[in-house]
Amino acid sequence: MAVREIVFIPDAVLHRKARKITEINQQTQVLIDDMIETLRVAPGVGLAAPQVGISERLIVVEYGDDEDEDAPLKLYVVINPEIIKTSTEMIKDVEACLSVPGMAGTVERYGAVVVKGLNRHGQPVRIKAEGWLARIFQHEIDHLDGIVFTDKAEKIWKLKDEEDYTDV
Repeated sequence: MAVREIVFIPDAVLHRKARKITEINQQTQVLIDDMIETLRVAPGVGLAAPQVGISERLIVVEYGDDEDEDAPLKLYVVINPEIIKTSTEMIKDVEACLSVPGMAGTVERYGAVVVKGLNRHGQPVRIKAEGWLARIFQHEIDHLDGIVFTDKAEKIWKLKDEEDYTDV
C-alpha cells in the first residue's frame, strides 16, 4: 500500500464526472488499498478516487457509529456507488474536505440514504446510512459527479487554526 497525493481545487479532475469501473482487476485492488491508506494518514472519514487524481467511480469510507463514539470504525469500499433512495428530511451541517484544505461550509443534505454498488470483490452491496454516515456518502458520491462541497455550500469560511474538521 502507498499513500497517494491528494489533489486540491481547482484541479480539473475534481470537476469532472468520473468513469464507471467496468473491470475490477489488480490495478483496482491496488487503488483501493492505496486510498484506504491515504484516508487513514490524511486523516479523513471518506475519500473518492478523483481526490487522488483518478477519474473513476470508487469511494472508501471509514466511520464509526453516530451514537457510540467508542464503537470500532467500519470500512466501506464501494465501486460505482449510486444513491437509490433518500429520506425526505434535509439537514444542514458543517462539512470540510481533504481537497479543500483550510475551508469549511454549511451544506444541506438528506438525513438518510440507501447506497448501492459493488464491493472490492465485485459483489453487490446495499448500504443504509443515516446521520453523519449518510452525509459522508453523499459528499463522496458528489466527488464522483464533479461536485465539491463548496459548490453546494450556503456559507463557506476559512478554518481557524484550532478548528479541526476532517474530510466529510
